Amino acid sequence: MADKEIWFVTGSQNLYGPETLKQVVENSQEIVRGFNFSNDIPVNIVYKPTVKTPTEITDICLEASSSQKCIGIVTWMHTFSPAKMWIKGLSVLNKPLCHLHTQFNAEVPWETIDMDFMNLNQSAHGDREFGHMMTRMRKDRKIIVGHWQTKRVQQKLGNWVRVTMGWDEFQNLKVARLGDNMREVSVTDGDKIEAQLRFGFSVNGYDSSDVVEHIKNLKQEDVDVLVKEYETAYEVDEKLKNGGEKRESLVDAAKIELGLRAFLDEGGFKAFTDTFENLGELRQLPGIATQRLMADGYGFGAEGDWKTSALLRALKVMATGLKGGTSFMEDYTYHFTPEKAYVLGSHMLEICPSIADKKPSCEVHPLGIGGKEDPVRLVFNSPAGPAINVSLVDLGNRFRLIVNEVEAVAPMGELPKLPVARVLWDPQPDLEMAATTWILAGGAHHTVYTQALTTEFMEDFAEMAGIELVVIDKNTTIRSFKNQLNANEAYYHLFKNNL
Repeated sequence: MADKEIWFVTGSQNLYGPETLKQVVENSQEIVRGFNFSNDIPVNIVYKPTVKTPTEITDICLEASSSQKCIGIVTWMHTFSPAKMWIKGLSVLNKPLCHLHTQFNAEVPWETIDMDFMNLNQSAHGDREFGHMMTRMRKDRKIIVGHWQTKRVQQKLGNWVRVTMGWDEFQNLKVARLGDNMREVSVTDGDKIEAQLRFGFSVNGYDSSDVVEHIKNLKQEDVDVLVKEYETAYEVDEKLKNGGEKRESLVDAAKIELGLRAFLDEGGFKAFTDTFENLGELRQLPGIATQRLMADGYGFGAEGDWKTSALLRALKVMATGLKGGTSFMEDYTYHFTPEKAYVLGSHMLEICPSIADKKPSCEVHPLGIGGKEDPVRLVFNSPAGPAINVSLVDLGNRFRLIVNEVEAVAPMGELPKLPVARVLWDPQPDLEMAATTWILAGGAHHTVYTQALTTEFMEDFAEMAGIELVVIDKNTTIRSFKNQLNANEAYYHLFKNNL
């Protein structure tokens, strides 16, 4: 994040004279300083000179669009800025845009207000002029309304900035698929070329032998160091300790992690997939290796699920420094009772320990699928609290982002024989409604589960990407949800895809 910037661009015009424009500059600079002192805004906000003419506006938009550091711009009309001046600049701008509708002063100075004050502080109608042009141009943007010094405004701006980080990550992300998609599975596959056109990230295939080559070149001392790290960081099962009957499985797991890290780092990959059907010479399916890589911020999708892998990486970037974890997830099995129904989320191995409620247990168990040796994995529960499950699916003519708001709860038993990480949640508004609408929307069984981010982040993300968003929350009904899907189908077929 230290290398990225958000540009703050203030609009005005030459009509007001040098004294007023000087005050515009000073006020804008003070707002930027205030934002940079805020703990809620994770990226440096950079003041840019006030734009007053069509040429100045176009130049700053071109500069922002070509800058590697600039990941988005915040615009504010301190005075009235005739919006026809913005047409060419907005037409060439290709970075996310946040329209901040604020004013420098918080309150009207009742005893001293005069026309000089009114001429200077025209955001109330200057921003409406600017907003009209963006609406006329069908320009997607984030609108934040309120005084710039309030925590609410700074939090909303900070959330949007985090989403721009995730979007910027998509533009540069490389996803490595180790093996292909799980055979005959639909939802985890999709159009990789259309994804690169829409999102920017690239997806290419590699073989497990590419990882094996790195494993063959490992130094034994590096493997020993990592094994000791396992023994310090986790509650290691007796069978995996030195002298235990499965000790070699822990050593193999460490080799897989080091080899996989080396492969990813060499190729500049920040996300990857694997599948138990294409393990080659790997002696076990990567379990603890994948879990630890996710904890370090890598994206992952099981069974070749490259969309979820890329999405996880983007959400990891957005959530940097926030409380709560973010993980690859799967709706695995249900808990039906007469009073309430719940979802037990898990996977064969690969749940990120960033969502663990305490020190994970490092264990080895048979997988029962894939025909390889017993894999090592981290086992834990996840803490209670609000979360969201997010799925990115390819519908053929467009991508859809599906969000279900959930409430994680403590498991109702010890689960002594379940050898995988897990989380139990209550989907909103209830399981019957949530599952029905999720299936209607074509949602995947793989998701990204996060307690760090909220639906608002996903709304901003879908808008930046220009893709469809559907949300399943406490207010969802099947009838209204069906109507929304039908309306969206017509909208994206007739209008959005033809822009």
